[in-house]
Amino acid sequence: MEEWIIWMMEQFGYLGVYALMAIENLFPPIPSEVVLPLSGFMTVRTDLTITGVIIYATSGSLTGSLLLYGIGMSISRDKLEELVERHGKYLRLTKADVNKAFHWFETYGYWAIFFCRMLPLVRSFISLPAGMARLSIVPFLFLTFSGSLIWNTALIYIGVILGDSWRDIVHYMKVYSIWTYVIILVVAFLTIWWMRKGKGVRLWR
Repeated sequence: MEEWIIWMMEQFGYLGVYALMAIENLFPPIPSEVVLPLSGFMTVRTDLTITGVIIYATSGSLTGSLLLYGIGMSISRDKLEELVERHGKYLRLTKADVNKAFHWFETYGYWAIFFCRMLPLVRSFISLPAGMARLSIVPFLFLTFSGSLIWNTALIYIGVILGDSWRDIVHYMKVYSIWTYVIILVVAFLTIWWMRKGKGVRLWR
């Protein structure tokens, strides 16, 4: 994958960085944890500048996020409630839970958008519930831009500093991603188990 990413940047420059980050938001198997340090490294060996790479990388992140936000908006609340009515019994979910989830996201979702931009996998899919909850587009764009800018800048500068040793940070970022996935799966499993057992407080109560 690394060779293909380098080829994209060598062939298309800033547009390659933009396209890779837009695709990364839609297709998580192309991770920003690889794209961004490599982008920083390419500023050392090509005519790409750090500022230009940061601008195009963040623009790509915004584009991918907007597409997912639009997809989320196309999923109506009624349709989701209909799906829960049909299949929610297997997870002990009801229409009331859907309403609570939307209320929670409308109340705290803006913070989730910002912080989740720095988490593998979640950083891509957080735009879907934001669209489904019809969060205002202006705060969504601002917080997506802010979170992405911080994440992108940090990893790009790491690639610049490490230079030819950029593979070291890619290795550690892959480990970080794996542990993040494990934690997400464990939390999801425990939440579902807790709700099915009917113990404790329900997720959105």
